[in-house]
Amino acid sequence: MVVRPHLHWFRMLLAWRGSVLPQLLPRLFLIFFVSLVAIAVHAHLLPISVNLSTTPFSLVGIALAVFLGFRNNASYDRYWEARKLWGQLLNTARSLTRQALTLPRGDGPNGMNGAVADADVREFAQVLGALPHALRHQLRHTDAREDLAARLPAPLLERVMASRYRPIVIVQWLSEWVQRRAQAGALDGYAALAFDRNLNELSNSIGGCERIAGTPLPFAYSVMIHRTVYFFCAALPFGLVESIGSFTPVFAVFVAYTFMAHEAIASQLEDPFGTEDNDLALNALSNTIEDAVRDMLGEPSLPPRAGVRSGVILD
Repeated sequence: MVVRPHLHWFRMLLAWRGSVLPQLLPRLFLIFFVSLVAIAVHAHLLPISVNLSTTPFSLVGIALAVFLGFRNNASYDRYWEARKLWGQLLNTARSLTRQALTLPRGDGPNGMNGAVADADVREFAQVLGALPHALRHQLRHTDAREDLAARLPAPLLERVMASRYRPIVIVQWLSEWVQRRAQAGALDGYAALAFDRNLNELSNSIGGCERIAGTPLPFAYSVMIHRTVYFFCAALPFGLVESIGSFTPVFAVFVAYTFMAHEAIASQLEDPFGTEDNDLALNALSNTIEDAVRDMLGEPSLPPRAGVRSGVILD
């Protein structure tokens, strides 16, 4: 994903990276060529005749705009829900870290030795900081070993890598940590219940992301809109040439850009966990969650990642 600061209105007109224009250029050139053919036909430079009025294009254009609006709304709903789930993941990670730091009892008849408790809490926080990285790799179907090896103890790493749903195995380990602390007398029943509620929130966030990733929009719906957009844009020059003549390529390409860009943006947002320019910045979000946990422990933030420059995050 490309995350930029707010641009000046003129610079926004010239923005290239992060827009869908680069991938649309071949298609727009095709519409430009069709427009030239329409002008040649209208000027009788070719031995064929195609005369279309603008009336059917007006009706189809209105219907197509409505369908594209529904498609974009459905795709953006998926994107926004995914963003809220990752925001909830951040909040829950902070709550669990706070509880791990403040709720356990130490140096008492039912508590743990202070040094042991401190090391135990840091291990808990370290494993918690690895959770968003495991989730990111699961959603993107990428290899998680390198990221997790730097954050998880070796026995847990092998256990996680051997499983199919790696984030859930990490949540299970966090729950086992709470159980061990409760059995050692460092946590009472109310504290253990508070931990359990937040662990359930982690599971809900992970499950929500899996639901979005595993249930795309119906394929037939996407194909219908895709075919209609391209048929409309290819036929449009023959409806415009009678009224605007040599300006047909300009307006045909502009209208084609509007419809094709909406369709392309909706296609990107439909899968918010991908690596395209308008997908969620999961690398940055994962590092933000880990940084938040480390900050609560009093540890320094992670060094700046490559891909962050001049206020622009390239994820």
